Amino acid sequence: MQIIDGKAHALRLRADIAQQVIARTAAGARAPALAVVLVGEDPASQVYVRSKIAACAEAGITSIEHRRDATLSEAELLALVDQLNRDPAVDGILVQLPLPAQIDSARVIAAIDPDKDVDGFHPVNAGRLATGLDGFVPCTPLGCLRLLQSTLGDLSGAEALVIGRSNIVGRPMASLLISASATVTVAHSRSRDLPALTRRADIVIAAVGRPEMVRGAWLKPGCTVIDVGVNRVPKESGQGTRLVGDVAFSEAADVAAHITPVPGGVGPMTIACLLENTLKAAARA
Repeated sequence: MQIIDGKAHALRLRADIAQQVIARTAAGARAPALAVVLVGEDPASQVYVRSKIAACAEAGITSIEHRRDATLSEAELLALVDQLNRDPAVDGILVQLPLPAQIDSARVIAAIDPDKDVDGFHPVNAGRLATGLDGFVPCTPLGCLRLLQSTLGDLSGAEALVIGRSNIVGRPMASLLISASATVTVAHSRSRDLPALTRRADIVIAAVGRPEMVRGAWLKPGCTVIDVGVNRVPKESGQGTRLVGDVAFSEAADVAAHITPVPGGVGPMTIACLLENTLKAAARA
């Protein structure tokens, strides 16, 4: 069994992006610029934003942070997005989710210029991905695809099961795998006999947000497992919590040929792909 080291893959991608930024600025162009909007004081969101800003700095990408109170109105946030859309010095826009209850996230995402939507959530980019056109791909599924291709090479003909159908991971992941010529099944809460579906799959991508739901006995021997889940569960000692994925790692490791750990698997690739999308947005400008 081989553990797929997402940290190592991400470091290589980030180093390559940093070199491209150096080449870009040496040629007289400005550094790519990412505007990050954080509304409220959600602790997890604050950690994510700090990580993204630090990664930008390391790659030579300019980050412009916009922090707003949790009382911000939807109209005020839409006005900020419109301002960033029209700012030629901003290449990419990231509005950190979740947003406070008074703000419709879908409306805000739809207001972002699709060509600055480095999260890849805009309906236009979702349509581009689904129809095989060039656009911005959500960072987590893009990172998953990179890990799969680095590990397995050509995915043509492989049977892939995506567990989860969210717009952030499941649906775009399925589209990416279809474009890579895999044979794709998407499973969800209403799927019948999920263990049987899983046992057929050469590739399993778990993105359901349920701690250790996918058991080792469900897996096809020699398969590749990409675990997108990040769940906090109580430690066995009863004191504190620990991070686990959507796959029972120790069980799966006895069956799978390749598997991502949690943490250290998909997460680092998500941030690296955000940097890549920002560089891509700058190149389009």
